[in-house]
Amino acid sequence: MTFSLEEHLAHLPYFQTLDRETLTRIIQQASRREFDPNTFIFLEGDAASGLWVLERGRVKIYKINLNGTEHILHLLGTGDTFNDIAALDGGVNPASAAALSTAVAWLIPSEILQNLIHTHPDFAASVIKTLSGRVRALVQQIESLALYSVTARLARFLLEQAENPSLSGPGITRAAIAAYLATQPETVSRALRTLEAAGAIRFDRHEIIIAREEILKAISSS
Repeated sequence: MTFSLEEHLAHLPYFQTLDRETLTRIIQQASRREFDPNTFIFLEGDAASGLWVLERGRVKIYKINLNGTEHILHLLGTGDTFNDIAALDGGVNPASAAALSTAVAWLIPSEILQNLIHTHPDFAASVIKTLSGRVRALVQQIESLALYSVTARLARFLLEQAENPSLSGPGITRAAIAAYLATQPETVSRALRTLEAAGAIRFDRHEIIIAREEILKAISSS
């Protein structure tokens, strides 16, 4: 299926209230970029270029601590937007982004978004609502890391993966899952074996299949 940026923006919460003429002006100023696997899209601390919309591929948003350990904050797929906060407030990138697979993304300059906030009250209201949802999701992610075991976190990840194709596909390796769950690949492998032994999942070659969703849900909240 051919990706249409105009049609996609028309269905995103930020842009739903804008008329076609305004959307057309936004698209005329957007630029399309291509990235090879394992290449940087932007780096933490640099000035934000704008809002990114992923046309295809897989992207990770991540931070690296002082010890050089990577922690993935978000795993993104086709249609997802990223670097929203920095693009909207005109600040620096709060984290880094890199392609996990061959990726194509559109960049909408920050200046366009900031102008829309001042000139379109409905757009500004949509921004507030959407970013509030992002904050809630971040709080849930912190809660999961602080309160649940790796096996429970992995069960949650697999349930989310079933609902969101962005969390599966090329580039989503066990190492990437481990960085997302704040653990090690070996620990993820042990947790997968635990879930398999419980009858929650099974393996089809390298693919993880949910065998008993009710068991997986029970483990995810344990």
